[in-house]
This record gives sequence, structure tokens and C-alpha cells, in this order.
Amino acid sequence: MNSKASVTTSHFLPENTLLLNAITEGVYGFDLNGNAVFINPAAEQMTGWKSAELIGKNIHDCHHHSHADGSPYPQHDCPIYRTLHDGIARQVSEDVFWRKDGSCFPVYYSSTPVYDQDKLIGVVAIFRDVSVQKHTETSLREALAQVQALSEKLASENQYLLTELQGKQGAMGLSGHSDAIYHLTQQINLVANTDSTVLICGENGTGKELVARSLHQLSRRNEQPMVSVNCAAFSVSILESELFGHEKGAFTGATSRRKGRFELAHNGTLFLDEIAELSLEAQSKLLRVIQEQSFERVGSSETIKVNIRLIAATHHDLQARVEQGLFRMDLYYRLNVFPIVVPPLRERPEDIPSLVSDLVTSLSQKLGKKMTRVSAKGLKKLQQYTWPGNVRELQNLIEREIILSQNQVLEFNSLSLSGSQHADETKLKQPLTMAEAEAEHIQQTLEHTQWRISGPQGAAAVLNMPPSTLRSRMKKLGIQR
Repeated sequence: MNSKASVTTSHFLPENTLLLNAITEGVYGFDLNGNAVFINPAAEQMTGWKSAELIGKNIHDCHHHSHADGSPYPQHDCPIYRTLHDGIARQVSEDVFWRKDGSCFPVYYSSTPVYDQDKLIGVVAIFRDVSVQKHTETSLREALAQVQALSEKLASENQYLLTELQGKQGAMGLSGHSDAIYHLTQQINLVANTDSTVLICGENGTGKELVARSLHQLSRRNEQPMVSVNCAAFSVSILESELFGHEKGAFTGATSRRKGRFELAHNGTLFLDEIAELSLEAQSKLLRVIQEQSFERVGSSETIKVNIRLIAATHHDLQARVEQGLFRMDLYYRLNVFPIVVPPLRERPEDIPSLVSDLVTSLSQKLGKKMTRVSAKGLKKLQQYTWPGNVRELQNLIEREIILSQNQVLEFNSLSLSGSQHADETKLKQPLTMAEAEAEHIQQTLEHTQWRISGPQGAAAVLNMPPSTLRSRMKKLGIQR
């Protein structure tokens, strides 16, 4: 209809009632007082009000007495009655009419002024029930929201899994028949099928992540993801976003909404490696999530509930860090429900033959080279070495030897035993402080890698820390070449 209708009073004349009565839309005619002067059968059917019940009455009191939520709807706000006063046509798509039985239905309607010789004499309102359309729109919005949420989840999981898969080939560490490995396996089997929090302690390179993966695979959550976070790999400002996710525009560079590791681990396992590296602020937030199993994304006030099994790992003495004020005591007790200590490789030399066999087989396939065995002399060298970098150092050494070897037997001629001899000498010395022990461990690793810090064969890779972190610790501990 036009904004200034050329409709005349002839619309209400008897010769036109057949046409108005035939259309499927509801039709109301109003005089200048807002009283009904015409109601067609379609309007009666939709509202339940008969024409005889409404003619001469103010229909607003029947159909617009309140909004859908029950809040008042004053007559002066009604678009139909506003058209009666200003003669401006209106179209309304977000409104409801109330039926005689007290129920309401969504409507689309227009209110058009009626003129007789340029004089406003009333209004015609034409409406239709849009319940089906509204239901369809709602269903579509819900379906689109579900598709978007699923798409975001799949994108996040794919990105995470691609990162996780990098460098996993050839990972070993729990092979062996020593008493230490037998005891470790017993502990894993005891706690795996519970939801108890596990704290895995051990030196760098001992296989703490492999213990975590074993716990997850043996648990009832094994069909859900295990999500890993290296707490030492992210700065304080980025870590919160990694753990909890962020909304679009939450900070500079947040161009889209992203789910955090807690959300990705829902119903599965979250593995927090190097948890001692968390800042005190991050420790406080982590404690709250552990207690409440809920969190908010960065830049959002919406609370997200999660159900996760938490496994943490560290090469530090957390109790000592608590005493130093570097780690929250309440968080320590929350994490230390079931502690597992992974033994260093030097304490289980009898496991080296089986470890070497597994690693040679796995790495040969990865590198596309056929290695048959390790010489007896080479194996003896491996068993005499103290392995400051533990299984990871052993894996890196074997990979390097396979690359360099010109035959099918590994000899390990480049392996120096100075680390073992040095370790025997230090046994006669006084016990070292934590800082001294850390400095000596880093020094030995640097000497073994010929003071190479970065790269796959560098000391940072052996020690499982970013090169920048290693340089910072070298500076702090006064380590120089």
C-alpha cells in the first residue's frame, strides 16, 4: 500500500465486502475514534473474536493490550492508532496479536489511512499470522548457530591436532624391564581410570608427556581429545587466551573468536606441561577453573562450563617453589592429588637396550634408512653415558647417528663419556643447591651439543625449552662459554 493511500470509504461499501471476505489476510476497518467498523472472516478465524463482538469497540484493548512478554502496550504506542492521528502508513513485522482465548501469535500487518475527498476518515489494517515463518526463521538461526559452533570447533581442533602431530614420530620413553619402569607402570594403571588430578614430576626428557598420554589412553575418556599446553612456550599475555580462548576484538590481533584449550578438552583430558612456569596471576585463574570447572573467554562475560580431567607436569620441585613464593600453595595441593615421578634414564641403564631397539626401528622408518643393529661396543657406550637430557637426548643422538651412518650398524663413535666421568667425580662433592644443579645440568647439555643452543640438535631442544628461555637462564645462572 502507498504511504498516503488513495483508499476511500468505498472499501467499506457492501459491493466490496465479498472481495474483503474472500482474502486470507485478516482485515480490520477503524473509524477516527479507533473503533472497529469492519472485520472479515479471516480475522475472526485467526483471533477467535466474532465480528459482532468487536464492531463498535476499541480493538486495541483486545489485541494490543500487552506485548508478548506481558509488558504493557499503551494505546498511544500502537502503530494503527498513530496512523489515525498522523495519516502515515506503517508496516510492522515484530508484533503479536492476542486471541480471545488468551494466547498470542506473531503477525505482520500494515496500517493504511483511509481518505474521503482528502479528508482522513479511518484506517484499514491488514494482517496475517506469521507463526510458521517465525518458527522456520528460529529453526534456521538455531541450525546456523550449531553449524557455526561446530565449524569453529572443528577448525580449532584441526589447528590444534596439526600442531600436536608435528614431531610425534619416534617418541619413546616407557620401554624397559627395570624395577623403576615396572613401578611407574603400576602407578599409571592404578590411577588411569579415575578422574583424579595427576602431577607428573621428572627431569627434562624423561617422558612425562608419554606418561600423560598413557593415563589418557587407559582412562574412560580415551575417545575424547587429550589437549596439551606447554606453559613455558607462551608469554603471560598470550597464555590466558591459549587456555581460555578469546572473543573477536578482545585485544589487538583478535580478528575472530577462538576456543581455548580448556574448551577443546571438554569431556577429555587437559595436560599442562611445565606448569611451574605459570605466573602467579595465571595460577590464580587456573585454581578457580579447577575448583569451579568453569571460566570465561577473554573479552566475554559468558560463563562456560567444562568437564575435564587435569594432568600436570614439571621438572621443578614444586614444594620448593611454594616455599620460595613462586607457586601458590593452594594450587600445589590441588595438583598434587596423585604424584608420579618418572625416573631419569641414568637410574635405569638396564632399559637402554630395549629403548635403543625401539628407537632405531622407529627412526629408521622415519628417515627412510635401513639400520639393522647397534654394535656391542656402541651399546656399551650408551649404557655408560649419564644422559643429562634423558630419553630425548638418546632419541636425538640415535637420529643423528642414523643420518650420518654409512652402513647398517650404528657404532656411536662420536659419543663422549666425559659426562659420565664428570658425574662420578661430582658424587664425592657436597650436595648442590637447586640453582647449582640446574647450572651444571645446562652446562653438561651445552658441552654435549658443542654449545649449540637453537635448532633440532641444539641444547634448547634437548632440554625441552624455547631457545630464548635457555639464554635467559644461562644469563641468570652466569653460564658462559
